[in-house]
Amino acid sequence: MSLLPLDDAPGRLPTGLPLPSPKRFDAPRFLRSALVLLPLLLIGAWAAVDWRTVYDGTARLGSADPWWLLVALFFTCLGWLSAPCIRQGALPERLPAGLLIASQFAAGAANHVLPASIGAHAVTLRFLQGRGIPLARATASLALYSAVKPIARTLVLLVFLVAFPDLLLTGKLVPDHRTSLLIAGAVTLALAGTALLVTTVRPLRRPLLDALRCALTDVRLLHTRPARILALWGGAAAAPLIQASVLFAVGAALGLSLSWMQVAFAFLAASTAVGAVPAPGGIGPVDAAVVFAMVALGAPMDVSATAVIGYRVLTVWLPLLPGALVLSALVQRKVL
Repeated sequence: MSLLPLDDAPGRLPTGLPLPSPKRFDAPRFLRSALVLLPLLLIGAWAAVDWRTVYDGTARLGSADPWWLLVALFFTCLGWLSAPCIRQGALPERLPAGLLIASQFAAGAANHVLPASIGAHAVTLRFLQGRGIPLARATASLALYSAVKPIARTLVLLVFLVAFPDLLLTGKLVPDHRTSLLIAGAVTLALAGTALLVTTVRPLRRPLLDALRCALTDVRLLHTRPARILALWGGAAAAPLIQASVLFAVGAALGLSLSWMQVAFAFLAASTAVGAVPAPGGIGPVDAAVVFAMVALGAPMDVSATAVIGYRVLTVWLPLLPGALVLSALVQRKVL
């Protein structure tokens, strides 16, 4: 037994301060931040590559009639409402109008960066799922949207051909035998490739069949509601006419001698012929086809090319940065 006094014994030995636990890597937060910055980076890269085009177009528009440019700007803004109208018409559920318009404005920026409308469909799919729409129904809505737009544009073009047959008197807009064979071959290969992909890749078969089943159900349901029919088909038919009105107003500001009917027909024919080419927003193939169609109808080459460049400045470059900012804001607020 120890004889040492216990009063002077030290108390409890101090322990070391607890070390702060290392912060864990928050992958979802990092991914969301990256997605917020990605649209701006893509827009910046594209601007660096295609800056000469937008500079030339803007410089040429500086000498154009400002009143006609205001008309073109009005139709440009009106065109921003056509996509939300068609999207709502392709879905039985009612979507919040403000968020729908904002999402489609943001989807327009993504559509001009990625080819074949991949960017716009991806943004819209995320938006629909965020509104509680099941994946199969959201996918079916995208498929219906993609199918209705070219069908409506072709029907409007046929109406133009029936109502104004004199537009084809030049004969230059009618494809020759070789071009017709190339178009038919491309369509056949696309259909055969899709069928082969569905039949051979099993993981894709069930989702595609579910989406097709939902699409057929939704089509039957939508076509029993007049408001949805008007939004879907009316919006799809009005969209190319609004775009053609932008092109006509820009051409009129530059002194283009073609009438609205001729410009609209040239735009419809060109976008119908090469609109399916997988280019970002259809830029490139559609532009060349529109210039060719307007020249075939009697417009000068330089004025036609300048009008198309001005059209792209208003419809692509003007809303591009605001659309990217809206896209980043929607991602940050977890709407997408």
